[in-house]
Amino acid sequence: MKLILTGAVDHLGIPGDVVEVKDGYGRNYLLPRGFAIRWTRGAEKQIEGIKRARDAREIRGADHAKEVRTQLEELAVVLTARASATGALYGSVTTSEVVAAVKKAGGPALDKRAVVITKPIKAVGKHTVGIKLHDAVAAHISVDVVAA
Repeated sequence: MKLILTGAVDHLGIPGDVVEVKDGYGRNYLLPRGFAIRWTRGAEKQIEGIKRARDAREIRGADHAKEVRTQLEELAVVLTARASATGALYGSVTTSEVVAAVKKAGGPALDKRAVVITKPIKAVGKHTVGIKLHDAVAAHISVDVVAA
């Protein structure tokens, strides 16, 4: 079965790659989970869009990662969440919400898997969040959680 990957799959490829897999693996795992779409001539045109989106998020090297780190650390990231009168959040802040808040603050598009929240954020206030940009480069940003 010939498929176009839409998500990164370990030991198989990255988004935009055209891969040949066994029918059962593609039909029972990759397609239902949204990691791939069936290859057709029409879908072949989507590959360029997938690759452009991947390149926009991708860090190209250690030097580029250091530039992105300085850009991130200068941002004032504010995240609004529903909270009680005592300042406790209803739920906790997720990595997706942090990525959206960074983008809203004018930062680069990040992958939510790169965001590292060591201690769950469950209260209003300033919190430090780590972002793994490269094997050797990580950024630490301050996220100000305010009640909505």
